Amino acid sequence: MLRIAVQAKGRLYDETMSFLEESDIKLSAMKRSLLVQSSNFPLEVLFLRDDDIPQSVATGVADIGIVGENEFVEKKEDAEIVKRLGFSKCRLSLAMPKDIEYPGVTWFEGRKIATSYPGILSAYLKEQGVSAEIHVITGSVEVAPGIGLADAIFDIVSSGSTLVSNRLKEVEVVMKSEALLIGNKNMSEEKLEILRELLFRMDAVKTAEDKKYVLMNAPKDKLDEIVSVLPGMKSPTVMPLAQEGWCSVHTVLDEKCFWEIIGKLKALGAEGILVLPIEKMIL
Repeated sequence: MLRIAVQAKGRLYDETMSFLEESDIKLSAMKRSLLVQSSNFPLEVLFLRDDDIPQSVATGVADIGIVGENEFVEKKEDAEIVKRLGFSKCRLSLAMPKDIEYPGVTWFEGRKIATSYPGILSAYLKEQGVSAEIHVITGSVEVAPGIGLADAIFDIVSSGSTLVSNRLKEVEVVMKSEALLIGNKNMSEEKLEILRELLFRMDAVKTAEDKKYVLMNAPKDKLDEIVSVLPGMKSPTVMPLAQEGWCSVHTVLDEKCFWEIIGKLKALGAEGILVLPIEKMIL
């Protein structure tokens, strides 16, 4: 049995549980449960505070964990990054009152900065040659300047709307963060085998992201030209149709170039274009 530590609540919790569900990990009701076992995979989920996850994995309380890169870097626990997951993206930034002109990072010299990430901030300020007072608080860091607790803040920024509502502006991006799958360095071979199977499922989900399965009817005399504009995974599947002079073409397209390619296909005579979502893709 493999044990994975995940955040007990919040945005990372929602995205993590959705990702596990897409990987076909079925979990029973989770309300007020600290530990939940999957009904169809040798995995149990341990729900913790996000800042406790790195230590729980490093010490072997959990075998693996899904945690924000910001927490992993801040805690400096002896665990390894198994996989970057690409969701829950944000950044750690310095922000200051919006009405004050910002001349550069030297503005923070001698100032008081409120943060929940003193380790990352301290390392950054040292690198920049800036001496500032770091005031460690948890919770609503962004209110600190408004109530006179600090001159500026160092905190997570996603959309930036929280900064705006507190009359702050982002002035320095110190690091970018995303969800990480981290692992204990001393897992048994049995647990590593389960982890490999879990990664196989996760990779199938990640590979399918932003991909569309496309079917179309194409005139045979334009087939070579149509195939030439398809940047599919490999050569597309081509099957004859009952109607003379026509065939069916099946391929996979990346969503970011989808509309441009569809336009070219239509111009070459493709008809009856059907677009389907892809749940998983195994390479």
